[in-house]
Amino acid sequence: MNQLNLFIELTRLKKPIGFMLLFWPCAWGLTLAYDFSFSLNNYFFYLILFFLGSVFMRSAGCIVNDVLDKKYDAKVIRTKNRPIASGKISIKLAVIYSLLLCFFALLVLLNFNLFTIILALGSMPLAFTYPLMKRFTYWPQLFLGITFNYGLILGWTAIKGEISIVPVLFYLGAIFWTLGYDTIYGYQDIKDDEIIGLKSTSIKFKGKAKKFLFACYTSLLFFFLIGGYKMDFHVSYYLLAVIPFIHLFIYQMKIFNLKDPSSCLKAFKSNNLFGLIIFINIIIAKNL
Repeated sequence: MNQLNLFIELTRLKKPIGFMLLFWPCAWGLTLAYDFSFSLNNYFFYLILFFLGSVFMRSAGCIVNDVLDKKYDAKVIRTKNRPIASGKISIKLAVIYSLLLCFFALLVLLNFNLFTIILALGSMPLAFTYPLMKRFTYWPQLFLGITFNYGLILGWTAIKGEISIVPVLFYLGAIFWTLGYDTIYGYQDIKDDEIIGLKSTSIKFKGKAKKFLFACYTSLLFFFLIGGYKMDFHVSYYLLAVIPFIHLFIYQMKIFNLKDPSSCLKAFKSNNLFGLIIFINIIIAKNL
């Protein structure tokens, strides 16, 4: 039972915000591409596959992140008690866990068309090298955005079997979404990160954090509106888009305080609601 608890802690399964933020772009891409005049069986089948894939890949990613960051995590108050950093789980066992999770993710992936499988496999280097970026660049959040939202493209190709400008527009917008929310997340550890020499957009823009977030979310809005136009969405899409963006521009901006780690975490977690509202908005727009 102790090993099970350590595994759950290692993979952050008790913190679903991580795999939900990976899942929502998949769900958006799938919903954008799906023809709802046909049976919904395939839609829900793929939705479940993307959810499982998000859980498996995020869990494996957490392990890889902790292995690569073992020395850094041990120096940060928030992360020093993680299983690998604290020595409760060996790196050898952690690697075995990660390989098993990747195997399960592969079993999920094999249910998709060949084009989607190839695209997904092509993203693996990005997924597993992201933790290294904060050692070399102030833009690790950008790399996370490119990686974490890749599922939007996969959701589209799972149905269409090809890429068009539409998923690319939404993908670019989603990258700015991640760039914003992960910058907020980074302010929890900014003092420790500065001491041990790690880099992030949180550090780069700490004197003008809200201006940077406003720029990110404005770019997100721009790409989502253009994407909706390219999809020839009903006017309801643009009217309902006000709701999630009020959430970003007003609610998050109001509660976010870079000097208060708890407010940073609260603002970060609220992005799960944003993902859900966008998902519902796309479903409505596709069926009007």
